[in-house]
Amino acid sequence: MTTVREMVDDAKSRIDNLSIDEVEAERREGNALLIDVRDVRELWREGKIPGARHVPRGMIEFWADPESEYYKDFMKPDARVILYCAGGLRSALAADALNRLGYSDVAHLEAGFDEWKRRGGEVDEVPQKR
Repeated sequence: MTTVREMVDDAKSRIDNLSIDEVEAERREGNALLIDVRDVRELWREGKIPGARHVPRGMIEFWADPESEYYKDFMKPDARVILYCAGGLRSALAADALNRLGYSDVAHLEAGFDEWKRRGGEVDEVPQKR
């Protein structure tokens, strides 16, 4: 049996693991699609990195695959994509999944959003839709 920690470590061995400073630099340049894979309730409670699009972890493969009936056209297989979650675990798995779908330039924020916020990174509030 494989543990989730082993799955994450395996995924991290195949993906680009970025520091907070590296993500901030790419965000300022504006050349990357920043994807938040956390649950929407986490966004409502904690906010999100400015400019990030929300793609729930459970939907990433469906929204990212151009052959899927759920495909979202902002997801581009040839774009620079940087994913993040709260602590860098879900985003590692999601980045690995995008690689397997043929996305050519994928990375994730290894420290996660919680550390981003703790270090004073810019955060936008996300209003709860009613």
